[in-house]
Parts: sequence; C-alpha cells; structure tokens
Amino acid sequence: MNTSQPEAPQHDPRRLPGLLADAGRELLATAAGLSDVALAEPSDLPGWNRAFVIAHVEGVCRAMTRQLEFAARGETVDFYDDGPDGRNRDIERRAQRAAEEQLNTLTDAVSTAVAVFAGVTGSEWDSRISYRDGTVRDGALALWRELVIHASDLGLRRTSLDWDSAFCHYLFEFLTARVPAGTALKLQPLGEQPRTLLNGSGTPARTVVVTGLLQDIAAWLAGRKPLGGLNATAAADGVDLPELLPWPSAMAPRG
Repeated sequence: MNTSQPEAPQHDPRRLPGLLADAGRELLATAAGLSDVALAEPSDLPGWNRAFVIAHVEGVCRAMTRQLEFAARGETVDFYDDGPDGRNRDIERRAQRAAEEQLNTLTDAVSTAVAVFAGVTGSEWDSRISYRDGTVRDGALALWRELVIHASDLGLRRTSLDWDSAFCHYLFEFLTARVPAGTALKLQPLGEQPRTLLNGSGTPARTVVVTGLLQDIAAWLAGRKPLGGLNATAAADGVDLPELLPWPSAMAPRG
C-alpha cells in the first residue's frame, strides 16, 4: 500500500513510448564505442562485466518484443525460452561476442522493442502477456526500468543520480514489494513530501524513516549503492537500513 500520490506520467500509456525512446537513446549513447577491453571491465553489478549487462539488456528487449508479437494475436508465450536457465545461458553466450557485434545487436534489439511499443494503441495496452501475468502496459514499464537502470549499471557516464523524478517515484511504487513484512518505510527525499511504503495489510510493527536524495533512496530500493548516502532512523534512534526482500521476479505472478 502506498500513500496517495498525484497521477504520474507513466500511468498514461500515451507517455510510455516517449519514455522508452528516451531511455533507449540514453542507454545506446552510453554504450556506444565500447571496446572489447572496456566490455570486459567490471560493471556496477557485482559479478557481471559490462558485456554481461549489455547481453542481458539485449535479451530483455528481444523477449519483450516477442511478448507483444504474441499479444497482438491474442496469445501468450514464456518470457524466456527454458525459463531462468535459458536466460542465463543466453546471457553467457551473448557476452562472449566481439564488441562490434555486441553493440550492433544491442542497437537492433533496443530499437526494435522501442518501435514495437510505439505502435501500441488504445485497448492494446491492456492485452495480456505472460510477463508477471500482466499487460502490455506492464511490459512497457518493465522495459523502461531495464533501460534506465542498466544504463547506470554500465559504470560509465550515467549514474543513478541521473534518474529523473518521475522514474524515481515510479520505482517507489513498483518496489514496494521489497518492503519487509511488518515494516513501514517512511521515505523523506530532501526537498520533497514524505511518502510511506507498506507491503501488505495490517499495522506495521515498526516504522523506519529513510532520508536522503530522491535518487539515492530509489537506488537503494533498486538494490544499487546510494552515491550520496542515506540516513535511517526508527523511533528517533539511528538504525541500519532494513534488509529488503528480493526484486519482483519477471517469472512470478504479480500478486
């Protein structure tokens, strides 16, 4: 449950193609010109180099394009062939390619996915897809997350501090599923109104107040390191940031 918030731009499907186009351009511009050496360097995701991040984004774009192709026929299809194991094998395989091939196929995958969503109109946004047992609109929001966050994960010129306000507030909404049971998170972005996140019903056992930059709070919720640091308190005493639940799975029902 979230506290009441103004209607956000991403809730209007007419805005989604533009958000995807902007995010796609930013990611491709960030990755442009990477060499084999640069791709082999660590990303900001533990255990993954930049080649693995790019291979993953390509796979998500192709999977989401297929979701829409089947939805247009009134059908659904698994997000990844062979589930998580197939996803991991494909990332491993794609990540071994030469830089020029990696970047060319990334550009093709991102451009194709953005173009497919740009062609969605009217009630098509409510067509069902298998991704989290959702709709085409849910798929567009998922692709927006992937493009924006992974552009930062490359560890190049973009960071989480470049995430705009609309994206950060959207992450607050989506990532409420990561709030531990029995805990209310009162988020206090500097210079903005506070917002409370509560995962589930009932009265929480405790409230943790998290204060810092909007982008740093969003980055923490997304499992990334806050670049400016955060302050957490409970009952006016300083506490550690709570351990969050896992990221909502692409293969899991929305619940």
